[in-house]
Amino acid sequence: MTMRLNPYLVMDGTGKEAIEFYEHALGAKVIGMQTFGEMPESPDFPLPEEAKNRIAHGLLKVGETDLMLSDTFPGQPHQTGNQVTICIILSDKERTNEVFEALSADGKVNMPLQETFWSPAYGIVTDKFGVTFQITTE
Repeated sequence: MTMRLNPYLVMDGTGKEAIEFYEHALGAKVIGMQTFGEMPESPDFPLPEEAKNRIAHGLLKVGETDLMLSDTFPGQPHQTGNQVTICIILSDKERTNEVFEALSADGKVNMPLQETFWSPAYGIVTDKFGVTFQITTE
């Protein structure tokens, strides 16, 4: 079982601009980038037109470190200066469940752990200290 922790930046519609900025400022290499408009559509979450060009997920390589980022979905709260989360990437779904439950204790579940089109188990939790984690299984 492997586990990695990566910084994850959350932007409010400036994701593409941030990617270009980090390419220049940090010498980052874009590994992947997907907009909300490129994701499979969900009838539970209709995609507003203004969201289609926002970044759903970007992955940059900065030296030996993976830097991830996305834009918020329109209407989601965003506070500048408080947009850094930590992404925990695990190779084992059972361990993902354990970590998610442990971090949820006395914290807040922002998105229940669930299967997504990119992961068999993904969820978002803010722990009792106010640190937000995105937890995913590869």
